[in-house]
Amino acid sequence: MGTAAREHIIIGAMVRALGAYPSGWRIPGAHADPRTDTAVLRRTAKLAEAAHLDYLFFGDWLATGSDLEVRDPYLLARIDPLSAITYLSGITRRIGLIATANTTYSDPYTLARATASVDALSSGRAGLNLVTGAEPRAAGNHGRDAHWGNEHRYDQAAEFIEVLRLLWDSWEDDAFVHDRTTGRLIDPSRLHSAEYNGEHVRVAGALNVVRPVQGHLPIVHAGTALRSRQLAAATADVALVAVPTLAEGVQLSAELRRQTVAAGRSVDELRIISPVLPVVAETREQAWAIFDQLLELVPLDDGSELSLSPDFPAGRGIRALSQAVGVALGPQPLDSVVTRRLAERFSDLGQHLIELVAVRTGRRVGDGERPITLRHLLATHLVPSAAVVGDASIVADHLQEWFEAGAVDGFNVLTAFHGEQFEAFTSLVIPELQGRGLFRTAYEGRTLREHLGLDRPANLHAAAREARVAQAELRRA
Repeated sequence: MGTAAREHIIIGAMVRALGAYPSGWRIPGAHADPRTDTAVLRRTAKLAEAAHLDYLFFGDWLATGSDLEVRDPYLLARIDPLSAITYLSGITRRIGLIATANTTYSDPYTLARATASVDALSSGRAGLNLVTGAEPRAAGNHGRDAHWGNEHRYDQAAEFIEVLRLLWDSWEDDAFVHDRTTGRLIDPSRLHSAEYNGEHVRVAGALNVVRPVQGHLPIVHAGTALRSRQLAAATADVALVAVPTLAEGVQLSAELRRQTVAAGRSVDELRIISPVLPVVAETREQAWAIFDQLLELVPLDDGSELSLSPDFPAGRGIRALSQAVGVALGPQPLDSVVTRRLAERFSDLGQHLIELVAVRTGRRVGDGERPITLRHLLATHLVPSAAVVGDASIVADHLQEWFEAGAVDGFNVLTAFHGEQFEAFTSLVIPELQGRGLFRTAYEGRTLREHLGLDRPANLHAAAREARVAQAELRRA
């Protein structure tokens, strides 16, 4: 089942209502008011389902502050992920719905109950992205003095995932017998307590929600650090990995699959997904113009009113760019043109920044009409994104190359700003991929697991009983 699914690229939409690019909300016509995020969620869900995307993905962040205004404005205020997918389960029919939860600050029984409920409400379309947390302020928001260390968080997360699956398996699929004659509603032997006493997690159980439609919700885990890779390989159904180059993607994918097998699992039990931020238009030149505007609107330390505010972040000026490119640029304006003589002195990182700006905007060093400026380089340095800019063919070429090289099974599509960019992706890139036979033209399955090509897991208690019966029969034989 899983092998067949990989004949087609997995494509999900990572929903950030205020836009995934920090200056995206400043584009004329873009969505800019979190108070009306619900409208963006509805529109995105409708467009994504009409395009037959695999899922909508909602990240999370457990703190806020004015410092995020410049760096990551989409984190300032956002709808809770579980609330978002519960809401969308009622206005969609086929698309998967993935919410993020933080294992460091969540209660496993409460989360198991909520997610099993959403899976029932959505007829088996829910998924769960589990993170351990990277925001120190979250500790104070949850009554703790400090954020746990890396090893503690990952050890606890591994137990958390084990407990979730135990709780989801509390009820066997045939536990409800509803025999009106005898008055027996359930078979008590098919109801099981978790009785888990780990080093970090303790749960009695059983769960007071029936087993999820999918058996277990698909579990997603993100990260490329060692512990993240280990956790994904051992426990996850989907690994989210961000790598800058195709070669690194191929290498990391191969390593993740080796780790999956080493953990005693089939290589076909893990899907590898990478983020991508397509900026797409009818023509390459139109797409260049859009990305050009995104770069121009990134807040920098350029003497503007915003940059002079007390809480404006440090490291967004000419000094930061000098360090990045390895050349002392002096007290010159950020809109200064990068000359060929200056560019020749840049470090490897500086040369890479020039290349990125050129590919994404069509600008060139020393070009009289469309020169690269210091502003373009600094904005690109400060906003590391997996941006692919061009027409539908260019974007589709990128997705196809990574997929066919074995770097990924699919992509989490980020939208720079909501207003027209996501619609451009679904109306331009998706038909291009369909024409190449790389993406479905209609939903074949009904659950998220089916979309991803993942089997429905057996209930562990039922599987254990069947194994005992089989062993007894062998002994009798």
